[in-house]
Amino acid sequence: MIGRLSTALVAVLALSSCMVGPDFEKPTAPPNAGLTPEAMPASPIAAANVPGGEAQQFVEGQDIPGQWWTLFHSEPLNTLVTEALKANPSLEAAQANLRQAQELVSAEKGVFFPQVNASASTTRQKISGAAFGNPNSQQIFTLTTGSLSVAYGFDFFGGERRQLESTEAQAEYQRHQLEAAYLTISSNVVAAAIQEASLRLQIAATQEIIQDQGQFLDVLHKQLDLGGTTRSAVLAQEATLNATRASLPNLQKQLAQQRILLTALAGRFPSQEIQQTFDLTALQLPQELPISLPSKLVEQRPDIQASQALLHQASAQVGVSISAMLPQFTINASLGNSVLDAASLFSGPGVWSLGVGVMAPLFRGGQLLHQKRASEAALDAAAANYKNVVIGAFQNVADALRALQYDASTLEAQVAAEKSAAENLNITRDQYKLGAINYTTLLNAETTYQQAHVNRVIAQASRYADTAALFQALGGGWWNRTDVAGENVADAKQ
Repeated sequence: MIGRLSTALVAVLALSSCMVGPDFEKPTAPPNAGLTPEAMPASPIAAANVPGGEAQQFVEGQDIPGQWWTLFHSEPLNTLVTEALKANPSLEAAQANLRQAQELVSAEKGVFFPQVNASASTTRQKISGAAFGNPNSQQIFTLTTGSLSVAYGFDFFGGERRQLESTEAQAEYQRHQLEAAYLTISSNVVAAAIQEASLRLQIAATQEIIQDQGQFLDVLHKQLDLGGTTRSAVLAQEATLNATRASLPNLQKQLAQQRILLTALAGRFPSQEIQQTFDLTALQLPQELPISLPSKLVEQRPDIQASQALLHQASAQVGVSISAMLPQFTINASLGNSVLDAASLFSGPGVWSLGVGVMAPLFRGGQLLHQKRASEAALDAAAANYKNVVIGAFQNVADALRALQYDASTLEAQVAAEKSAAENLNITRDQYKLGAINYTTLLNAETTYQQAHVNRVIAQASRYADTAALFQALGGGWWNRTDVAGENVADAKQ
């Protein structure tokens, strides 16, 4: 009997290496995928001789540093990003989610070991002899029972291994979600800092315009006293000045809200405002812009890698559902004893059992079949979602590249427009003082210069912001990051 049982066990073990369901293969880079219909310009993209107007050049295949924000050469920015990466609660949540997923992987591996359980009980009993034909006999005794049981399930069709594969894929997903969180936080801090710097420059430009319009209003008042202009001209200039002043609080409101945003990104409450301030002229525009190869972009984007992990998980779940439709083999063994004296529990012959069991589903009302079909549909959905994420990633990079190309042209045009508007305003004011033109012409010139001045500032900031957006779209160089210690990051780089 023992020989036959051993032979059966050997046969089960020999066949238990098979795994039902599809074997996952990483998707290859999409064929013929590119970032733009034409080749990116090899010559530098120059704009103008103003901060943010430096020449930039696209470098195909260039790697991205893990701390890409340092390329802006701003110590306040470096400090704030570092603080945000240490204190932002969303990162703490992502780290905890990864630890949870890793612990679930470790827990799942427990199914491949024998399950050993021990039990013991002591009961005080009274029995009647009536059951044995002696109604006058009654006995009271104490019964002590102890047993040790061992159970082991053979993963004959690989269902448990597929489940472990699925759990490991979920941990991989959380690992890349953590990387995505780091990238999002750092990118949001950089974008918010650039926006603050832009708002400060817009406020300074508006205040400069207010001062200039106020000075000209004083000139008009003197001319009115001397009879050199009309009261309507003075009132029109006052209206222009007040309209410009009215635009200032909105900019100041945006700046205050941007400060609150930066404070929140640093993991603080609004009352704990950050000390760093940002000036656009203190930021250096990165001059070499990397362009990742399409095959590399798929590997570098954490959202693509996370979507690939979900695809892997869905693939493994197909194997789990197929395995559930097939027989399950187990081996069970037990050893125990029941005695009247607890001291003799571990002596005496005791009882034992050893056996192999098989359980196969015969009828479940179609439940297992439809669960299998559902897992296959989930795999199809995960594949489509993966493709959608890849297309979205390429779109993000292409958007940033196009923006940088046109940002340079926009800034160049805005600098020229501001210069022309300033010259025209000076000439128009001189002509107005001489009585050669009416006030409406002067008012139009003032309005044109004011708008051109602010537009130039916005165009400057756009080059910084879209440069940061390109680094984010390319994955942010997380594979080169050294600012976060721990084996989680090391695992993610493998």
